Amino acid sequence: MSMFCNQCEQAANGVGCNISGVCGKKPDVAALQDLLLFALKGVSIYASKARELGAKDASIDRFIVEGLFTTVTNVDFDPENIEKIVRKAALVRDQAKTLYENAAKGSAVAVTAAPALWTPAADLAGLVLQGEEHGLSSLHVNEDIRSVIEILTLGLKGMAAYMDHAMILGKTDDEVLAFFHKGLAATADNSLGLMDFVSLSMECGKQNITTMGLLNAAHVEAYGHPVPTAVNLGTKAGKAILVTGHDLKMLEELLKQTEGKGINIYTHGEMLPAHGYPGLKKFTHLAGNFGGAWQDQAKEFANFPGAIIFNTNCIQKPSDTYKDRLFTWGLVQWPDVKHVEGWDFSAVIDKANECAGFPENPGQEILTGFGHNAVLGVADKVIAGVKGGAIKHFFLIGGCDGAKSGRNYYTEFAEQVPKDCVILTLACGKYRFNKLEFGDIGGIPRLLDVGQCNDAYSAVQIAVALAGAFECGVNDLPLSFILSWYEQKAVVILLSLFHLGIKNIKLGPTLPAFITPNVLNFLVENFNISPITTAEADLKAALAA
Repeated sequence: MSMFCNQCEQAANGVGCNISGVCGKKPDVAALQDLLLFALKGVSIYASKARELGAKDASIDRFIVEGLFTTVTNVDFDPENIEKIVRKAALVRDQAKTLYENAAKGSAVAVTAAPALWTPAADLAGLVLQGEEHGLSSLHVNEDIRSVIEILTLGLKGMAAYMDHAMILGKTDDEVLAFFHKGLAATADNSLGLMDFVSLSMECGKQNITTMGLLNAAHVEAYGHPVPTAVNLGTKAGKAILVTGHDLKMLEELLKQTEGKGINIYTHGEMLPAHGYPGLKKFTHLAGNFGGAWQDQAKEFANFPGAIIFNTNCIQKPSDTYKDRLFTWGLVQWPDVKHVEGWDFSAVIDKANECAGFPENPGQEILTGFGHNAVLGVADKVIAGVKGGAIKHFFLIGGCDGAKSGRNYYTEFAEQVPKDCVILTLACGKYRFNKLEFGDIGGIPRLLDVGQCNDAYSAVQIAVALAGAFECGVNDLPLSFILSWYEQKAVVILLSLFHLGIKNIKLGPTLPAFITPNVLNFLVENFNISPITTAEADLKAALAA
């Protein structure tokens, strides 16, 4: 069985994984995910047509979002679970077809696109074979069009991750939900050309701005605006549970269920910014942050003497040293790992009580919680610092971390940033340098942790506010974007930055394997995007601009 997957930065040989995924994805899982994506297109073809006639169904919309998120890198590695979702997709497709036909009132147009007519095979092996027929090579014969279709598709996947978090907190946006269907349906339309998909990709960036804003509003309404907060990297005496992923609602429910039980809760990876939210930091047993970014989990989790739970993507093949203490929740699945359905975390709590827990061992503290509300609250000091010459430049150094070599560049870059410059950071790429001491400029910390990857929204709000204060465009600010990428959420954030017209972005550690030379040339000509080189050269160029 062969496979081909190039959707993450670690694609083998910079081309694509064709034997087994670097992430741990096996060929059968890759094929089933390709089939699920194909099936979701069939659902969206009918759902999009129904929406054009004013008909919609919340359950269909939710299924599309969850289905897309399931195919994001490091989410679901369980072939039996994906089989269930694929088979459900056929039923939801028929549901969407009925929705459309009822809305058309006898004037429904026959749909001939393959995803709308697909019938699932009888068994798992048959589904895998079907999935192999609907991989990347089936998207389009023209490699440039295929490249932009993939950019759009990966953007939709990344946006689905953010929309899923927002939906869990009760937030939706009808225009965004409609675009999921529109975008997916378009990828099955052979009549569309290159610029059609370029336009759709830019629209995806626009819709993601709305989605990230929606998620930001959901977080703020539920937990308050983040505030600058010192987070302990040491340990407290007692039983322990480690939460990794991105979902704040899941963390809140676990905090409620463990309150007063002598169990300390630690964050990992992209959960670090949770400590800055007043509605979460009020729990005194939210003890601190353990470990670093996702790619180090195998060696770090072995040393965590408690239960561990994943609530979103970033899971890797678990080691036997901690697999019996590992749980998944939400859309995350791994074969033979215990999965928590719903909001009852008693099994996780029981496992924590079985484990030894930590001794008292206070450690270093690092700061988080510098969302746009906190930063703009001291905007007068920031503006005065720039006008007075105390602050010469801002660098947004952030994005995804990863295991492949070359990411030490971001550590080197941050270390070499002059002391009269401020660093904004977000997502798990911050772990390359967030334990270093950067000091402050007039009381303003030189390193400002804006939050999770979705908090690119906050970074944009800060940039827009600064541009307004200085009466110039964002591209005219003394601000440089030095980004690292790994998976599909990074792709959609990049599309959002393009939609906003932000130029001169440095991207690394390598450029996406799914971008052809012609597509890359288009991005260079329109946005002046370029790959990272060396920290010294890129820093010199940024400060000279």
